[in-house]
Amino acid sequence: MENHSSLDDYNRVSSVIAALSENWRDQPSLETLADAVHLSPEHLQRLFTRWAGLSPKAFLQALTLNHARHMLQNSASILETSLEVGLSGPSRLHDLFITHEGMSPGAWKNKGEGLTIFYGFHPSPFGLALVMATEHGMCGLAFADPGQEQTALQDMRQRWPNAAYLENSARTAPFAAHVFGDARLRPGQPLRITFIGTDFEIRVWETLLKIPVGQATTYGDIAAHIGKPQAARAVGAAVGKNPISFVVPCHRVIGKSGALTGYHWGLTRKKAILGWEQGKLAQQS
Repeated sequence: MENHSSLDDYNRVSSVIAALSENWRDQPSLETLADAVHLSPEHLQRLFTRWAGLSPKAFLQALTLNHARHMLQNSASILETSLEVGLSGPSRLHDLFITHEGMSPGAWKNKGEGLTIFYGFHPSPFGLALVMATEHGMCGLAFADPGQEQTALQDMRQRWPNAAYLENSARTAPFAAHVFGDARLRPGQPLRITFIGTDFEIRVWETLLKIPVGQATTYGDIAAHIGKPQAARAVGAAVGKNPISFVVPCHRVIGKSGALTGYHWGLTRKKAILGWEQGKLAQQS
């Protein structure tokens, strides 16, 4: 009888997502994927669907290169329209009904001094998620590969090195449930997030929040939108410093050529998130 802990489950799902993202050209079968993670095909089908929200086959279909390139190349040119009208509706998967605020400039300048940041690790469709929050709302979301939890934590702590950090999974679990669970679809329960960054970075992150699921944009388009058309490089740096992965969708930013560019938490994970979103949109259509 197959009996696996929650940790084993999301490690296996994460491995399958990585395998699908890296080897989509080979169209790996369910049997091949299941054998790689030491599960029966039936068990993997149930497990993957429960964690990722769609079957391995549907996920693979969403990752086809032509589909991804079509989505990225055609959406990058309509950023201004999508930002102005919001494109909010029942098909917008990532409409988390977010309310957000920026911390005082002093909190950023003092590198978090005086702040207490709670953190916890939680399972997600894209690996172990490190969720961080202040008393005002979620301020950080990062991803960690198996065995790299402390590395991910130290990476995030470097952003606000003078803050006090307390591990409290009970405090951060509601945020994880809102982001990765069914709660994200409830308009009456907004997700509260807190930005800790420079004024420029916060403007960039606020712009990222407006990019709808299934759309993408470029650094240059974001620079133009915030009134700094010559600041594409600075925008790129701000996107790279986005502390709230997935919720603030920096994974939807691409290169000017339409090619996928780097991602702080790994290009494989970026492809997986884009494919996951496309699969969810296909389910809703």
